[in-house]
Amino acid sequence: MNRIKEVKPLEDYKLLVIFDNGEKRIKDMKPYLDKGVFKKLKDKNFFNSVKIAYGTVTWNENIDLCADSIYESSDSYSEE
Repeated sequence: MNRIKEVKPLEDYKLLVIFDNGEKRIKDMKPYLDKGVFKKLKDKNFFNSVKIAYGTVTWNENIDLCADSIYESSDSYSEE
């Protein structure tokens, strides 16, 4: 299992997630914005406060996504 090394918020409610093997992936959070605790992410300042804690992408103690989930539901990213 790959671990998340870095996460960066992007425009349009997307995240650039960098794994410890160097792979970069894009996670689109738009489909989540009308669901449960994820509704809070509509606030751009809150969305941009994303960080890594205990191997997960998190915004606070109530909103997080595990590395496996992100990896399987994200798209490959190429800087080309």
